[in-house]
Amino acid sequence: MAFVFCCCRNSAFDHVQMKELPSVKLDTGFMGNDVVIVKNGHRICGTGASLANAPIAQNKAYFEIKIQCTGSWGVGLSTRRANLNKTPLGADKESWVLRENGSFFYDNEEKGKLPEVPQEGDILGLTYDHIELNFFINGKPMSSPFTGIKGTVYPIFYVDNGAVLDVQFEKFYHTAPSGFDPIMIEQSLL
Repeated sequence: MAFVFCCCRNSAFDHVQMKELPSVKLDTGFMGNDVVIVKNGHRICGTGASLANAPIAQNKAYFEIKIQCTGSWGVGLSTRRANLNKTPLGADKESWVLRENGSFFYDNEEKGKLPEVPQEGDILGLTYDHIELNFFINGKPMSSPFTGIKGTVYPIFYVDNGAVLDVQFEKFYHTAPSGFDPIMIEQSLL
């Protein structure tokens, strides 16, 4: 949880106020009809997808999921135009998604495959630098980038058939690769 200090000035006195900054979490305003989001916006279960509440605006971002229960699941990036009620994602031009079998899909076409398939209990890390999306399993780089991602994108997660994913946007299980930071919510100064 991040805090910012606000200096306020009025005619009677000056004071400093501590204000909590919004944090990145699963967005209950952009989720499928049968999705359940719990654990303060950090666990997705049910059926369907959810976007994060912030796009990736910075140059290099990192986030993680922990696969709590297997089933059908996917993680990746998407525009806000993705159908959040239809699984699996990666079936149209709105989402770039790694599926539970280790394959990544875009426009209903397999674009690559990880050398290892993520298992229940694994921590899957993702880095994005506006050129490629890379994956890490339990801190180990998979060296299988997903390229061709365009536009304003948000982290996206989908579950079905009993899958449960925990999402980490900060306080990671593994150290983020050098130069990559947690996703930041853009703030205006006024």
